Order: sequence, then structure tokens, then C-alpha cells
Amino acid sequence: MNINKLLTFFILFMIITLLTGCNETPGQKEEGTIRVSGAWALYPMMVKWAEEFQKIHPSVRIDVSAGGAGKGVTDALSGMVDIGMVSRDIKKEEIEKGAFYIPLVKDAVFPTINEKNPLIEKDLLKKGVKKQVIVDLWIKGKSMTWGEVSGTDCKDKIQVYTRSDACGAAEIWAKYLGGDQEDLKGIAVYGDPGLTEAVSKDPAGTGYNNLGYAYDIKTGLPIKGIRILPLDLNENGKIDEDEDLSTKDKAMKAIISGVYPSPPARNLYIISKEKFNGISEEFVRWILTDGQKYVVEAGYINLQKEQIRENLKKFGN
Repeated sequence: MNINKLLTFFILFMIITLLTGCNETPGQKEEGTIRVSGAWALYPMMVKWAEEFQKIHPSVRIDVSAGGAGKGVTDALSGMVDIGMVSRDIKKEEIEKGAFYIPLVKDAVFPTINEKNPLIEKDLLKKGVKKQVIVDLWIKGKSMTWGEVSGTDCKDKIQVYTRSDACGAAEIWAKYLGGDQEDLKGIAVYGDPGLTEAVSKDPAGTGYNNLGYAYDIKTGLPIKGIRILPLDLNENGKIDEDEDLSTKDKAMKAIISGVYPSPPARNLYIISKEKFNGISEEFVRWILTDGQKYVVEAGYINLQKEQIRENLKKFGN
């Protein structure tokens, strides 16, 4: 090969190298695996964030699994995962064990009933239920009929369902009713999807679900098989316009305005041991900035801008 051919080959090689370098995106430089587990409440949102983050960082793998807030805390503090999802307040003893945590979004827990409940249209959706009724059902374990709740002669006995797994939804629901998860009565069912399914199969059933499992994300209506049981929060014997929970949009409006109380509305958190590191820290930073644009689309409520700024300060921003 003569000198001209060598020179031509060298020039072509340099051009290809430069073009390849120009086409490389910042996201392709990031690589690694992020392990996430925990609360059912945050699971759909985290899956969406993972999908969008991986589009700009294709060399990053994000494994997301649900299992309840208790599992998220245990897995994160033991180092089994990089990020734990938690749908309740972080406990003092968890902080003492080195829990580093930040809120990401807000949602709420809602009482549910079967869509075939015989009193659903004429009575329950118009009158709702007072807080004392749900205290009697879930905390006191009082045996009641739907007629007693609605003031009619219906003799159908109410079947109460609750959660079997250590979870934020049960804990925040119990907190609203003045107790702890261990105080909740009813047939225990695993997971948010399981509780939805149990109520949807029982015309006399009632349960509770997180926002993302109470409403269909596409239609904004309650999940097929269930309806949201509105709470007569001001106890005037009827469901006022701002107490109406018939659609996701109305429920979110009630949460944002503060009409729907906290609890059972609450922040959803992520947690790690000491702090987030490496690619998991980059992922969390992205969630708090660019990732916020996916929150409403996924059926959740954005944090206030001031909360986001305070969260970013924890990373030195």
C-alpha cells in the first residue's frame, strides 16, 4: 500500500471516528442497573419514569417491583435495592437506621364499593357516608347492613375488605380513622390490584384503593367493577359538588383544594440507605426535574415547586 492510499485510509478513519463521536448522546454514557421496590401506590408512576429515563439512557436498566411500602423500606435499608417506594410517612426508627428520603408526588386513598351495589345510584352516590360509618366498619368491626348505612330497608350485609400486606394505603386509611393498620378489620387481601378485584366480585363488598388503582388512567372513570364511595365530609346529608369523586379529575381537584383531607391524601416517598448514589442519584434528579412532566399524565399530583427545590437542595443543588 503506497503513501497516498495510507493517507486516504487514515483520513477516512478519522472522519468516521469524529462522526461517531458527534452522534453519541449524553444519555448513552450512563450505564448500570437501578433496583426499585416497594409501594403499590407509587409503582405505576415509577414504571413510567423508568420507561422515559431509559429512552434517553438506553444503557441503564431499571428493575421496578411492587410489594408494599413495608417491603420498600426493608429492601432499601438492607441494601437489596437502590430505591424503596413508600406510601406513608417515614417512621422515626427508620430515620435512626439511616433512611434518606424525599417526597416525589401526591395521591390519596379512597373507599370503594361494588358497581352492582343495589343502593349505588339512588342513595350511596348522592348521600355518601359519614366518617363514623367507616370507623364502625373498619376499626370497630361492627356488623352492618347497607340499609343501615343508607337509611333504607336493604338487608344486604356489608362485607369489609382490607389489606394483608404491610402497606402505606392501609396505614394511611387507618390513620384517617384513628388507628393503625393492625386495627383494621375485614377480609385481608394482598396488594392494591387484589383489593380492587375482591370488591369488584362482591356486590356487598367495600374496600379502599390508592388513586392509581381506583381510577382507570385512560378513561378517568373508576376501574371496571367498582365505584368510589364518596364521603359526606361536612355531614350535611348529601354529596356537594366539591365532594364528588365520580371521576379522577374531580378526585384530584378535591385533593389539591384540600376538601379531601390529608390523611387519607398524602405524599409518596422514595427512600435509600444514607443517600442515593451514582446512576440512581441521576435518576432521582431527573424525576425531580424533567420527570415531573409525566406526573399528571400518569394520574398523580405534582409537588409544589418549593418542595421540589427543597428536595434538590438535599443533593447540593
